[in-house]
Amino acid sequence: MSVSIENQNVRKKVLVTGAAGFIGFHLSKRLLELGFTVVGLDNINDYYDVHLKYARLKELGIEKSEAKLFLTKVSSTIYHSQMSFVRMNLEDVCELSRLFREEKFDIVCNLAAQAGVRYSIENPRAYIDSNINGFFNVLECCRNFHVHKLVYASSSSVYGNSDDIPFREEQNVDHPISLYAATKKSNELIAHTYSHLYGIQTIGLRFFTVYGPWGRPDMAMFLFTEAIVNEKPIKVFNKGDLLRDFTFIDDVIKGVVSVITLDHKKEKYQLYNIGNNTPVKLLDFIEEIEKYLNKTAIKEIHEMQLGDVYQTYADISSITDQYVYDPKTKIEEGVKKFIDWYKSHYKTSKNS
Repeated sequence: MSVSIENQNVRKKVLVTGAAGFIGFHLSKRLLELGFTVVGLDNINDYYDVHLKYARLKELGIEKSEAKLFLTKVSSTIYHSQMSFVRMNLEDVCELSRLFREEKFDIVCNLAAQAGVRYSIENPRAYIDSNINGFFNVLECCRNFHVHKLVYASSSSVYGNSDDIPFREEQNVDHPISLYAATKKSNELIAHTYSHLYGIQTIGLRFFTVYGPWGRPDMAMFLFTEAIVNEKPIKVFNKGDLLRDFTFIDDVIKGVVSVITLDHKKEKYQLYNIGNNTPVKLLDFIEEIEKYLNKTAIKEIHEMQLGDVYQTYADISSITDQYVYDPKTKIEEGVKKFIDWYKSHYKTSKNS
C-alpha cells in the first residue's frame, strides 16, 4: 500500500500509555515529529532499571524531577509540537477517567502492560492488575469519553507452541503457555466485545520480538550484550535450538504510526502481526552480537525454559495489505545499531 502518512491530517491528540517504555518512547517521538499532540502516560515501575525509563523521557523533553510528580501533568515543547506527561497507574480508574475527561483524546494507543513471559510465573498478580484490569479501564474510558479508535499492544506469545507456521491472525490461539500470553489473548477478546457493543474501532498488534536502541534490559538483545561486555556467561536455552522473528524498532514504529494515522477499513475489530517475517536462529543472533562487540560470549547451555516457545514466525500479509508496513532491517544492521547505541549510552569502549 502506497499511502503517504505525512500527507494525512495528523494534527490530533493521542494518548500513548507506556510512554517511558521501549516501544512507547519511540512511538511518542515519531508522533511528535509528525505533528501530533501527545500525552504520555506511564507508572515508571521498577520491573527493570528506572534510570533507563527516565533517560527515555528526557529524550522526549520530560525531566526526571517532572516525571516524579505523581498524577501531575507536565509539558515540554519539542519537535515543534506538544508533549505532556502524566505518571499514573491504569488501575487508578478515577484519575484515568479524569485524564480522559480533561484531555478529550482523538486516539488512544495502549502500550502499557506488565511485560515478560518469565516474570509472569513469579508474580502473576501484577499481570492481572495491569494487563486485565488496566486494559479494561482504558476501554471503559474510551467508551465513556467517546474515543472511537484504540490501538493496543498484543503479543506473538498468544500463538503458544503452535507448529502451524508462519503464524496467521486467523489461527486458533486458545492454548497460551504463559500467564502473560493469556492476558494478551484476553485483551483481544475484551476488545472484540467493546467493538461489537459500542462501535469502538480496536486494533490489536501482535508484536514479534522487538529490538533496537533504547530496548528493554530484560530482552535477549540487551541481556546478551551486557553479559558479553562484562565477560559474564549468557544463558542459552534449549541448547540454542530456538528461532525468533526479530523485528527492528524502526520498522515496528512505521507500522504502528500507519495504523494510528490511516482510516480506511470499515471493520471495527482488527488484529495484525507486527513481525519481520524472517525467523533467525538464536545462535546466529548471538554471533552477530559477538561480531559487533568483537568479543566471544561465554555460553551456559540450558534446557527449554518453562513458559518459553520454540519459534516465532509472523505472516505479515494482512497488515501489508491494509496499512503501510514493509520491514526492511536485516538482523546484522539492527544488531549493529543497537550495539552502537549501547556503547554510546553506557560509554562502553569496544574492547572493554
